[in-house]
Amino acid sequence: MISATTRPRLASKARLRFDRKSTRYMLLYPEKGLELNETAADILKLCTGEHSLAEIVDQLSRKYGRDAPDVERDVVAFLQTMADRGLVQDAP
Repeated sequence: MISATTRPRLASKARLRFDRKSTRYMLLYPEKGLELNETAADILKLCTGEHSLAEIVDQLSRKYGRDAPDVERDVVAFLQTMADRGLVQDAP
């Protein structure tokens, strides 16, 4: 479960890579990959295990000029989906 104190990081099987051909970030994992929009890529770039969810929300709300509660709702939903797929986990 994603909470304010969660320090998300990519699972060891997942890699965030920039694809020069499509000029987009891709989330790569065994046998598959997801082409990410700019917002999803920005979220995952911050998933280093060093930033708490609250810090990620703060950075993104400033970058996009949106209210923190709205950003938090969207970030939690996205990260929970990625966690359910085993692509994001809480840092130890």
